Amino acid sequence: MGTPTVAAFTDTYLPTVNGVTYTVKSWRESWESRGGTMELVYPEADEHDPGPGEYPVRSVRFPFYEGFRVGAPQVPDAVTDADVVHAHTPFGVGLSGLRLARSNDLPLVASYHTPTSEYAEYVAFNGTIERTVRRCARSYERWFFGHADLVIAPSERARDHIREAVGIDTEVAVVPNGVDIDRFKPVDTDDFRERYDIDDGPVVGYTGRHGYEKCLSDILAATDGMDVTVLFGGDGPAREDLEARAERLDVDVQFLGFLDREELPAFYSTLDVFAFPSPVETQGLVALEANACGTPVVGVDTGALSDTIVDGETGYRYPQGDIESFRDSLERALRERDRLGQACLERRERLSVEHSVDRLEDLYRRSV
Repeated sequence: MGTPTVAAFTDTYLPTVNGVTYTVKSWRESWESRGGTMELVYPEADEHDPGPGEYPVRSVRFPFYEGFRVGAPQVPDAVTDADVVHAHTPFGVGLSGLRLARSNDLPLVASYHTPTSEYAEYVAFNGTIERTVRRCARSYERWFFGHADLVIAPSERARDHIREAVGIDTEVAVVPNGVDIDRFKPVDTDDFRERYDIDDGPVVGYTGRHGYEKCLSDILAATDGMDVTVLFGGDGPAREDLEARAERLDVDVQFLGFLDREELPAFYSTLDVFAFPSPVETQGLVALEANACGTPVVGVDTGALSDTIVDGETGYRYPQGDIESFRDSLERALRERDRLGQACLERRERLSVEHSVDRLEDLYRRSV
């Protein structure tokens, strides 16, 4: 057969900005550049006008997580000719994918983008409720992913987690999210520095969602007293607390707010080190984007970052919660910036989204 037609279902899409959105968007663009069709079902949002092959469904705002919407589990009438169903979420819209696959006897591929249990604190009011939510989340994930014909994980650690912690028997294949290496590469930073009034000197930074689960306050604690400028790009519910904490510390911090996708290569290229204390990543796409721009990453040695960061080559890892070790790793990476940056650039080709979609195409073809 020719290139399989795919019906993709996601609870996260434009205008929401995060790693899942960019992965779904970049995979779809790459798939269609190969002559394939990938129809997309997602929660409607006033700020995004659907393009060809995009089908929004009714949605409501999720009250516990800013910027997230829950889509109705419905299958648009226009989505009729799929060879493969790909669910990028186990909830809302993802249930539509499950229904379409089962009612039409189609293979269901399900991506494991986010460990649901890690976000229990957003809906829990005390420790007992949080533990209960975590257990329920794992049980639900076990049920949903157990109904898939194939589960895709973005890293080896995510694969091991879904096999061991979630506990499914379904085959799990590793397909990294991939990076657009034509976009993410070292660029001149003069205009970016001038626009945001960034002084010369060592720069440490992070961009992405400012969520409490990402432990971004550890960046402030680790850089307190260091002779560096700290840049935060992005936004989210933790930003106000981060700004208040930064005012009490001896550190030069700038909150740049949301950065357009076109600005990110300059942001990464401005940094000497990308700081990434988040323990909840299933791959850590922003770390790979930074590496593709020649910027080393210092991140927590847990979850997917234990694989994403090649210790001593593309950056350094430190034990979760160990602020002194975080600080030491940042200082070491700053001292070795040139060597680490060159090692990052030598690995760029392995990070490409095209390489990931090659693997995805093999899996789709095997499923039909």
